[in-house]
Amino acid sequence: MLSPRTLAIAAILPLTACVGGTSNMQLYPLQGEIAQADPTTVIEAVAKNTKGTSGALTFRLPEAGKCEGTWTSLSPKVVSSSRGVALTWRKTGGEAGTETATVAGVNSGEIYAVCADGTRVQGTFVIGSGTASGTGTASDTNGNVYKLLF
Repeated sequence: MLSPRTLAIAAILPLTACVGGTSNMQLYPLQGEIAQADPTTVIEAVAKNTKGTSGALTFRLPEAGKCEGTWTSLSPKVVSSSRGVALTWRKTGGEAGTETATVAGVNSGEIYAVCADGTRVQGTFVIGSGTASGTGTASDTNGNVYKLLF
């Protein structure tokens, strides 16, 4: 028979895997050795914590091996404060609080990763507020240029 502690851990583990969200990104080679070798190549990347404003990024480049790095997005937020007095039967007394909201619009972001062979990949993208989709470009230190879509 399983202990209560083991059952609690087993119940929590599936929930922790979902925290933050994960999204796929695609890098399409436009110029350089990878595009010349096979213009139909699609490099699949995985971005973690896509419900936040930055997270881990992993993918694999031909000849360069596994690449690990970070993505980040500048999502402006508005913070408003409230103070007041409530004189109703249900809610009598003072009120104070703050509220944070994402500003609607298009936000910019960046990716940066280093591959197993030392190749560095750097790029920029734009993303809509409250979405996990965007478009941009990236390049690496080997002269490859990529279209970035997610």
